[in-house]
Amino acid sequence: MSLSKELSELKAHVLTNFPKETTDKFAESIEELIASGIVNHAPKIDDQLKDFVLSNQSGEQRSLAELRASGPVVIIFYRGGWCPYCNLELHAYQQILPQLEASGAQLVAITPELPDNSLSTIEKNSLKFEVLSDVGSDYAKEIGLAFSLPENLRPIYKELGGDLEKFNGAGQFDLPIPATFVVDSDGKVAFAHVDPDYTTRANPEDVLSVVQEIVQVNVA
Repeated sequence: MSLSKELSELKAHVLTNFPKETTDKFAESIEELIASGIVNHAPKIDDQLKDFVLSNQSGEQRSLAELRASGPVVIIFYRGGWCPYCNLELHAYQQILPQLEASGAQLVAITPELPDNSLSTIEKNSLKFEVLSDVGSDYAKEIGLAFSLPENLRPIYKELGGDLEKFNGAGQFDLPIPATFVVDSDGKVAFAHVDPDYTTRANPEDVLSVVQEIVQVNVA
């Protein structure tokens, strides 16, 4: 089953099984985020993506400059392991990891979760790629992806298992808009999918196609 179909089925399940008052608040928050124009500040194709230095789940530092030195880098920004939409996305990208690596690309995910919690996400989803912790969503803020979860949603998220302070640290309610980028070895963005609607994500097959095109061009 494709990722888009899985996401659609999950969204339908939520709409059917959650109180309407709750799903209305979810929808309102998405609409407000779209209206804010936040995507206008996010990285776009041909932009030079700002470098990062972030710790992986083992506390080891990774930089974008280091990663892209050996080829294209696929970067996934996700909200947290508590987010069922994110878990579907991570699992889908794990499925194409062998093909990405065979094409000479690397895949990393970035989350505001603390390393111990990102390690739990890795174990839960049997991920074979690194997850980097953007504590405080500092890097996401720098590149225009971060927003603060509205106060009226915080108790709802907590009740549903998304206790942000537990996963991200005390007083931390900033999250990234789910986003996927393919960055070429020169640091330029070759693919960008940024959507304030967290129920939609980039198609992994589209990302793989971009990576393969980059490799073909670089070899030619």
